[in-house]
Amino acid sequence: MLPIVTIVGRPNVGKSTLFNRITRSREAIVADAPGLTRDRHYGRGRVGGKPYLVVDTGGFEPMAREGIFHEMARQTRQAVDEADAILFVVDARAGLAAQDRAIAGELRKSGRRVFLVVNKAEGTDPGVAGAEFHALGMGDPLPVSAAHGDRVAALMELALADLPGSQEAAPRDDRHPRIAIVGRPNVGKSTLVNALLGEERVIVFDQPGTTRDSIHVEFERGRRRYTLIDTAGLRRRGRVVETLDKFSTVKALQAIEDANVVILVLDARQDIAEQDAHIAGYVLDAGRALVIAVNKWEKLPEGEREVVKRALARKLDFLAFARLHFISALTGQGIAPLMRSVDEAYAAAMARLPTPRLSRALAQAVAQQPPPRAGLVRPKLRYAHQGGVNPPRIVVHGNALEHVPDAYRRYLERFFRNAFQLQGTPLSVEFRSGRNPYARNAAKRR
Repeated sequence: MLPIVTIVGRPNVGKSTLFNRITRSREAIVADAPGLTRDRHYGRGRVGGKPYLVVDTGGFEPMAREGIFHEMARQTRQAVDEADAILFVVDARAGLAAQDRAIAGELRKSGRRVFLVVNKAEGTDPGVAGAEFHALGMGDPLPVSAAHGDRVAALMELALADLPGSQEAAPRDDRHPRIAIVGRPNVGKSTLVNALLGEERVIVFDQPGTTRDSIHVEFERGRRRYTLIDTAGLRRRGRVVETLDKFSTVKALQAIEDANVVILVLDARQDIAEQDAHIAGYVLDAGRALVIAVNKWEKLPEGEREVVKRALARKLDFLAFARLHFISALTGQGIAPLMRSVDEAYAAAMARLPTPRLSRALAQAVAQQPPPRAGLVRPKLRYAHQGGVNPPRIVVHGNALEHVPDAYRRYLERFFRNAFQLQGTPLSVEFRSGRNPYARNAAKRR
């Protein structure tokens, strides 16, 4: 499992800026679900060879007793409970505040590794910026500038040092598919697990968010072996009535990272929500193969089905590479075709593409549509080879490839997918320009 780094602090200290800096992306998963606030974001980061999950929380006000700030505090406490390391962010410009002391007291009780991050320290001597924060008793203050990136890489190296799972993952058995089942609460994930296993291996309740953790289940279907990663864990019936039920997006993201193929479960009776798109976006970011299961199809009136199909095609057009299935996990309708698509997506994700065939396909793509000129320069795409699997990564070599626009990259992705029948998996194309052998001589003449 990837380690989890959680960012906490009072409002307006720069937590989201730090989140964007260390994830190197403007995209974030927003867990817009019952019991979770929209200020809680999830992303992926990497320092060297160390991948990790990062959680950005809303402004933490431990003393809040009602309203949105109370809810944000509750969610921050849950994020702290799930964390392997905590970045406690304070503001160098505003100085030490009473609320910082209250947060420090809460974090001290957690027993987690806490790193005191003094943000907005650009242009200030590091020793001076962190001096007054020694009073918090949270260890040595670590001055950074999230906005400018100053000392952020060193901070993350320190935070990830010696964390379980922070090293490169050990080789995994990829000879059979590992399937993660993800989706919003109460869309039928656990019912689908039971349908696949043919037995009541996961307890099902008709209540959102009744699952707590992810479990791995080995099973065989049609003489083929699978590992099922259910983002909904086993529950004891007596605990269903807890007033504060958890829905751990972190567990879903970890399951996606650990899978080869992801089944995104939707409810046919509900509109596509922002959270569905965000989960799908995270699957794309992780590079995992994807199959979409629209569950509870049997409960939808015949007259509404075409309308739903058109809406799905419109809203999920960015997932055109994935097979879409209309199923009933309760009755077993559509399960067999769903699993055939899982096998197809797994085969595509793990496909080995010979260099000669890739280079021939590249030549055909360029012949059909050459890359556009960039001023007086036209990029030359010479040959291609495979750089990795799950997802397939195709590396294109040539000259002046830094001028290839994103639209042409997407054209090549579609061409390669069709040429090699890579249905169900994302595909990445990377460009590597060769060194100009005359560049040094030209520089000397100048």
